[in-house]
Amino acid sequence: MTAPVLITGVGQRVGLHLALAFLEQGVPVIGTYRREREALAGLQAEGARLYPADFCHEPSLEGLIATLRDRHPALRAIIHNASDWMKEGDAPDAEVMTRMMQVHVNAPYRLNLALAEALKAGADPVADIIHLTDYVADTGSAKHIAYAASKAALANMTLSFAKRLGPTVKVNAIAPALIRFNEHDDETYRQKALAKSVMGKEGGEAEVWHTVQYLMQSQYVTGRTLHLDGGRHLV
Repeated sequence: MTAPVLITGVGQRVGLHLALAFLEQGVPVIGTYRREREALAGLQAEGARLYPADFCHEPSLEGLIATLRDRHPALRAIIHNASDWMKEGDAPDAEVMTRMMQVHVNAPYRLNLALAEALKAGADPVADIIHLTDYVADTGSAKHIAYAASKAALANMTLSFAKRLGPTVKVNAIAPALIRFNEHDDETYRQKALAKSVMGKEGGEAEVWHTVQYLMQSQYVTGRTLHLDGGRHLV
């Protein structure tokens, strides 16, 4: 039987789409979530094992790690999708930076180290770690400085873990730009955002799923970031 895939942040959007796609293929899914959402009941009904965890709360993260190590001795992959989106001014500066680094750097770092043996046990013949970074990891962001910095750190950590865990575990990153608008985004914002890329459209969650499939099917690609940005660098 295929070892399960661990996906962080499965309550909505990309994480939810990935979890449902794996379940549809018969791949067991373990998911984490920060807050209760309606979609979680559906995931559980499909057989997903779900665990609440607040990555900014150290006892919560430690408890999750202990539970995963105890209950899931083999993993086929870890997909670090959990994310937080704060801009400067949303909270005191120190809090913004601390929160961004906790969610996007500390939690993946701790989980990767703690679950490395489980990945090796679930390798078929290799296992995968996939970090979801962001287009702004390369460009920076005037309004989301801490967020961009934390995603850049996660991109760099991809290289270090690829060196540390290879060849049994491949470690790669996916750097999306516009995947899906939020419901509250107005038309002016949408048109401005669409004009930033050559493709001029939302990527959609399925684009991330296809990229995850490619990385997990590859027996050779590691230490790389795949950019899902619709050609933003060309505009």
